[in-house]
Amino acid sequence: MTTDTKKLLPIGISSFEKIINQGYLYVDKTKFVANLSANGVYYFLSRPRRFGKTLFLDTLKQAFLGKKHLFNGLYLENNWNWNIQYPVIHFSFGGSSAFNSQDALFAIIRNILTQAAQQYSVSIDVSNIGVGFSQLIKAIHTKCQQQVVVLIDEYDKPILDVITSIDESIENREILKSLYSVIKDCDAYLRFVLLTGVSKFSKVSLFSGLNNLEDITLTPEFADICGYTATELDINFTQYLDGVDRLKLQQWYNGYNFTGCTTQNVYNPFDILLFLKNKTYKNYWFETGSPSFLLKLLINQRYSIPNLENLTVGEEILNSFDIENISVETLLFQTGYLTISRMITNPFDGINRYVLNYPNHEVRNSLATSLINYFVQDKMQLSSVHNNLTTALINRDFGQIEEHIRRFFASIPYNWYTNNNLAHYEGYYCSIIYSLFNSLGITAIPEEATSHGRIDLSLDVLEYYIILEFKLNKNGNAQSAIQQIKERGYTDKYKMQNKPIYLIGISFDTNTRNIHDFASELASGLASSLA
Repeated sequence: MTTDTKKLLPIGISSFEKIINQGYLYVDKTKFVANLSANGVYYFLSRPRRFGKTLFLDTLKQAFLGKKHLFNGLYLENNWNWNIQYPVIHFSFGGSSAFNSQDALFAIIRNILTQAAQQYSVSIDVSNIGVGFSQLIKAIHTKCQQQVVVLIDEYDKPILDVITSIDESIENREILKSLYSVIKDCDAYLRFVLLTGVSKFSKVSLFSGLNNLEDITLTPEFADICGYTATELDINFTQYLDGVDRLKLQQWYNGYNFTGCTTQNVYNPFDILLFLKNKTYKNYWFETGSPSFLLKLLINQRYSIPNLENLTVGEEILNSFDIENISVETLLFQTGYLTISRMITNPFDGINRYVLNYPNHEVRNSLATSLINYFVQDKMQLSSVHNNLTTALINRDFGQIEEHIRRFFASIPYNWYTNNNLAHYEGYYCSIIYSLFNSLGITAIPEEATSHGRIDLSLDVLEYYIILEFKLNKNGNAQSAIQQIKERGYTDKYKMQNKPIYLIGISFDTNTRNIHDFASELASGLASSLA
């Protein structure tokens, strides 16, 4: 490929037809179109936002419509029956945000049904959306003398957009349930059905009338149906990758995994395209969506943020989502803030369990930063703490480290502690300290196991290590925390790294909600001789 034939990056473009006709770069995912079509009828796929679901659905649409000219040179060109064209009903809830009332959602659905009826010149009654949808499928089948394809993009958005209001979420869920339940009864008229979204609601809550969906979310065969593999990156983006540090690129944007097999990691396509355009490392994906509801849920449930590292869950946690009983772990996985790092199969019953972790640096840093921003409204003060704490860490000035941590806790408004007892939990302080250092880009490892216990928090500050132990003042002081580090040999696993090791003990006062006392010292042994 020469410079003058360099294809444009399809940033923000989810129309397959536009990408092909206007010469944008397209990563060939059409083998999945052939696979799905040949082996089943009813499918469900969950992937995080901005991960390529809409583009894949549109690719399916153009294939079933029989637009062979769009697939020249792609896998599907010679692996599809182009002699048959199927009518397609395409629902897309991604382009609207007006889901805050039943009337609004009904109006959107009726509009989609009406437009589809006009497209195929059939008549339906949309006063009842379930009846209207059923009429639409049957009328199009009769008119075209072919089975119908139904594609539903962002099927869950009307629920997720109002998730902070339980009543509104339930109302929208029941409306969608009345729509989706029609599909099963129209089996004889349907050729293919695919629903995509961010979350998977339980069959009882939303899919009770559609229990024949095959969920391919965690199926190894479809692990890279969305997102870019490292191989796809090499083949398709060669010219854009000149001079790019591939290891750093991987650390920032790779790591999403939906099977537990590390060879099936994928890059976030939204991040990759924007990075290759700007050649600047930024939190592109994270900045497009606010996790405020997720953060509120984490705080209200007193969730220990460090526990998000190496979190082990069962498949039932990844596969179920209910408005009335929202699981933090499910929400984190399905929205893309956590991903599968490995799968563990029980040798006795064969049941799989999954270890979840942050997919990459972008998500780890961004989620921590969002949590810190959620607590502190004064952004100038927060910026000052960030900058000064960074300087103190570079200079190994532990007096200043203590001072700026104190300042940070002091900047958390008093009203955060009204009507809750957060300040009485050691996990709260550990979560804040962990998030504060993560937001600086420092590798913070919580609850690291040793032969004598678990280290509360260890930090890799490039040129040295810090091991931290926390206490509530009623349970001990800072010096006793340092003594615990020594007695349990927490420094042993780091001494072979030939870098200085510093010990920090912090006790917190549950009344002032700040540091009670602080102690630090250089560990003895090999590290001390290197200081």
